[in-house]
Amino acid sequence: MNLSPENKIAGILTPLFALRSEKGLGIGDVATLREFIVWARETGFGVVQLLPINEAGRDNSPYNAISAMAIEPMTLHLAPGSPAELMHETFESVTANENLTTLRRGPVKYERVRRLKRELLEHAFKNFQLNATADRQTAFEQFCERESSWLKPYSFFRVLMELNSESETWDEWKREHRDPQAARSWLAEQSTEMRARFSAREKFFSYVQWIADEQWRELRKFAEEHGVALMGDVPFGISYYSADVFIERNIFHLDWSGGAPPEPYFKDDQFTIKWGQNWGIPVYNWPAMRAQDFAWWRQRVRGVRRIFHIFRIDHVLGFYRIYAFPWRPKRNAEFLPLTHAQMLEKTAGRSPHFAPRDDETAENCEANRREGEEYLRMVLAESGATRVVGEDLGTVPRYVRPSLQSLGIAGFKIPQWEFWDGRMTPGNEFERLSVTTYATHDHKPIRELWHEMFDEESPTREQAREDLLKIAQFAGIALQEGLEYERDVYPAIMSALFNSNSWIAIVMITDLLARKDRFNVPGTAATTNWTRRLPKTISQMRESRNVRRRMRLIRELLEKSGRI
Repeated sequence: MNLSPENKIAGILTPLFALRSEKGLGIGDVATLREFIVWARETGFGVVQLLPINEAGRDNSPYNAISAMAIEPMTLHLAPGSPAELMHETFESVTANENLTTLRRGPVKYERVRRLKRELLEHAFKNFQLNATADRQTAFEQFCERESSWLKPYSFFRVLMELNSESETWDEWKREHRDPQAARSWLAEQSTEMRARFSAREKFFSYVQWIADEQWRELRKFAEEHGVALMGDVPFGISYYSADVFIERNIFHLDWSGGAPPEPYFKDDQFTIKWGQNWGIPVYNWPAMRAQDFAWWRQRVRGVRRIFHIFRIDHVLGFYRIYAFPWRPKRNAEFLPLTHAQMLEKTAGRSPHFAPRDDETAENCEANRREGEEYLRMVLAESGATRVVGEDLGTVPRYVRPSLQSLGIAGFKIPQWEFWDGRMTPGNEFERLSVTTYATHDHKPIRELWHEMFDEESPTREQAREDLLKIAQFAGIALQEGLEYERDVYPAIMSALFNSNSWIAIVMITDLLARKDRFNVPGTAATTNWTRRLPKTISQMRESRNVRRRMRLIRELLEKSGRI
């Protein structure tokens, strides 16, 4: 694969959970992704972009992982012989207790999927312990040794989670478990039998990560064989309740909660408009990280590099400065109605602000730029041949994009947001070292904007119309009476995106299929977030006359634009 920015390519962004297959277990997995890679390549795409694949917490957000390194077990393909220790009889027996028809239908039913896959993995592990060949035992031991720096503390943390009823909120665990040293002292005082059980459970969680490592590395090779680059996603932050924060609290400021400043664009959430997005991620203690030669970040990059050919850093602006709240997200409702003065009363004078400093002076801007580049050079050094992309959207200081360009990191272009002095930047003027797309997982699909524009009762009708007018302007068409989306709008906007000068043109799967589904509404805890799935399996999309017609058009546009 030629991943030089001189070679223009195109890709599809899809959440893995949204993909369907006939034999899936209620959620997209690596086997489904293999089918999708083949389908994407047939259409002409050279990149498949995913959301983060790290183990998620109970809010199911890929951006709130409980480990910066561990892979989400629900992504694993579980079937007879996959993994090798999962027997046919066992698989049939376990799945017979679950209504697979309803599990596969509709949105992701996380608790049922998690429970089913966990049971299958428990059986596979039990069989591994009893019957594993010498080669399998050796391979497992080598994996545990190779990844011990993160695997041991992660497995220790996961067993403590189990002992506390799978609760992630370690600050509410049994008192003797809330601190790593205290937990180790507690374990040392337990009976021989208890310590043996604890060790066996640590081994189980290590086994699951070994299987995940096997399956994802094999997937990387499969993608390469089909000429498709896998593009991963690294959230800038990590969950407050992650294994990483539990084990290494000294490299985080736990009294500050990272997020983004007030953002009027996302009109779905009043808190976001007034105060900003409070993600709840602990703010990094960069001096403490520097003292360790950024060991935690280096380890994180190595974990992504082993699977992906390209990775996107979500909210790369955080390397330069992060917006910090003096309260955690669970208190957002409490602060929503307050004035600024009332807020300061509650926080003892501490206010949401940019850390380590704002961009109000030239000196501050220079210090933020210098430190951000130091951290990103470390990321680049650790990434090796893996290409790095930075999501530089939102409130972007003027120094950030030139800084990213100087480092060789491709930034993002959302065409409808690219205005300079009141002029929309045409696609042929986009920097080659950039990634262009109309939407991410957080945005409304274009088809939904089209629907809202004609809905007189929609509270966001005007915003939808404004966005569509800009997209139409970028595509060189006029929104006028009598236009049909499929005939007049869809071909024009796709052509404009592919014909831009950007290195990679990414299409959100919902935009590609002209669907209205939205995967996440920022700043909200909507029950539909992270649950929506595509209506058809990959094979059904292959057979669908409408999908095939649309993909023929896409392939023609990709060929004309020189992206295949």
